[in-house]
Amino acid sequence: MKTNSIQGKVVMITGASRGLGRALALAFAKAGAKLAISARGAEALAHVKTEAKAQGAAEVLALTGDMANARDVERFVATAEAHYGKIDVLINNASILGPSPMPLLLDYPEEDFQEVLRVNTVGPFLVTRRVLPGMLRRNKGAVVNVTSEAGSTGYAGWGAYGISKFALEGLTQTWADEVSETGVTVNMVDPGEMDTDMHALAVPDCDYELAKPEDVTGVFLYLASDEAEAVNGRRFQAQSFREEAHSQ
Repeated sequence: MKTNSIQGKVVMITGASRGLGRALALAFAKAGAKLAISARGAEALAHVKTEAKAQGAAEVLALTGDMANARDVERFVATAEAHYGKIDVLINNASILGPSPMPLLLDYPEEDFQEVLRVNTVGPFLVTRRVLPGMLRRNKGAVVNVTSEAGSTGYAGWGAYGISKFALEGLTQTWADEVSETGVTVNMVDPGEMDTDMHALAVPDCDYELAKPEDVTGVFLYLASDEAEAVNGRRFQAQSFREEAHSQ
């Protein structure tokens, strides 16, 4: 996989302060991208900004905010567009798990259910809706949504999180079809089970080996590269992609 076409591209990553988001920020930094990163935690986000610069990012713009809040989304995207002039790649990674341990739907608190869908589904809709017009004007750009195995198969106990990812997959497919006659692509990636704080909350008694977030970034680099400029509306499994890449 060639990633040299990523150098100098403007890559926007939500939920970039920890876990997969942090790993993606550092992977794109190593590839020489210009970053626009956001998260709700200022201290952790500032640390990732420092790390990304040390890894070789051309530039790093970091803004705190709630990416399910339209005002915060507008501030983040407008600032990034004013600073860089464009956004080449958007990765909608920000998400929350909800209550832990996760209750069955019959017992799920209504406010928590709404909050998970607000962050995990409404958020990516708001950010994509704000970023897409610039991509469409240039007839070029890539949107990548982070989904989950729980977004394609319903599992008891995964509650609002799984349902929010089902909705995100439908959102991805709809966006992809709507931009299918343009130079913009919209795809989704299931990173699989990873050694993250969220997984520890979701599966506190996990007794098997997990992938590291930095191990699954390859498919995101691929989808952001010129090599994937004709790939649209597809669902990728990051760990399978990595295994296939290593076998070639």
